[in-house]
This record gives sequence, C-alpha cells and structure tokens, in this order.
Amino acid sequence: MYPKLQYISQGETIEEQLYNIHQALDAGCNWVQMRFKNQTEKEAVTLAEATKLLCEKYLANFIVNDNLHLAQQIAADGVHLGLTDMKIDEARAILGNTKIIGGTANTFEDIQNHAKNGCDYIGLGPFRFTNTKEKLSPILGLSGYFEILQKLKKNKINIPVYAIGGITLRDLNPLMETGIYGIAVSGIITKSDEKATLIQQLNEKLYANVIV
Repeated sequence: MYPKLQYISQGETIEEQLYNIHQALDAGCNWVQMRFKNQTEKEAVTLAEATKLLCEKYLANFIVNDNLHLAQQIAADGVHLGLTDMKIDEARAILGNTKIIGGTANTFEDIQNHAKNGCDYIGLGPFRFTNTKEKLSPILGLSGYFEILQKLKKNKINIPVYAIGGITLRDLNPLMETGIYGIAVSGIITKSDEKATLIQQLNEKLYANVIV
C-alpha cells in the first residue's frame, strides 16, 4: 500500500524546491509530490529530473503535480491531477496501469467519478483555509470528511483518501477517526525546524491503529 504521509513540495526556485525536498526525504518522508507552479518547461524538467534522482536514492515514491506529460517524460511514479486538469481516464490511457494517478476532490461526487475512472488515491480537501493554493474549494472541516467518508462506506467505494489543507499534528487524531487513509502536507514540514521529529510524530499517529 501507499505511504500514509505525502509531502507536497514548496519553493519559488529550483534551489528552494530541491532543498525542501531533500530535507523532507532526509527526515524520513517517503512520498513526494512535486508542485512547481508557473515555471518554464525547462525549469520544471530540471527540477523533476533532480527530484527523481533524490527519490530513487531515498527509495521514495515520486509523483508530479498536474503535469502528466512531464511525469511521462521523466518516468516518474505517477501524477496528481486537479479538478480542472486532464480527466483521470484520459491520463490512465496515456500512462498505463503501472503508474500512480491521484485526483483532487472536494465532494463525494468527485470521488465517485475518480474511482470509476481508475484513480488510485484521492486528495480530499481543503480541511481548512490554506495559503498554499490560490483557488480554494469550499472548506470541509472534520464534519465534511466524516460525511463524505460515511457515504463512501455506504456505497462500497474503497479508495485511499488523503486529507489535505492546513493540517497540523493535533488535527491528526480526530481526522483519522473520520476514516481517512492518510494526509498530504506541505507547509507543516517545510517550516519545521525539527523535521525528523515531526515526521516521526505524524507517522506514529497515522499508523497508530494499523495492524502490520
């Protein structure tokens, strides 16, 4: 199964991005989603190639945010698609069955469609307001997650759901009780001065009730 903690990269430049990604990997994160918006194609390719090498070194999953053709070009482990990006089934037809395809969702209907079209996991959010994203969907909060996860159960839709959007360490226990599979975070890891300790604490809570 997939790791329960996903780091979404941050940084305005290639150097900043690589520094943050390397720090997260070094601190024990084993899944990186490269998010590098509004850059030239050349810059995106340069960062993706360097990130891929880093993730291979740390045996971590590496997926690209939004850019399916870049993910294909550098043979990343997969891609994460937003609600306004390419359709999941079209992406699956291009990437084939061995690659990971994640999809952003804000409603039960979004997840239903993604699952039907061959999505591997869902990034459901936002949990709360976050500055990381420009166009924010309606905030879900704990009650929103609980409601959507219950509907998934009722409709027997079994797909890993990652909570996303301004999540902190103390949110984790109540969030896990809603039935989510994991979390995707960026700022909490990027800004931490004690990354290894934080990642260990996050994983302890994420895996607390998992029978190995």
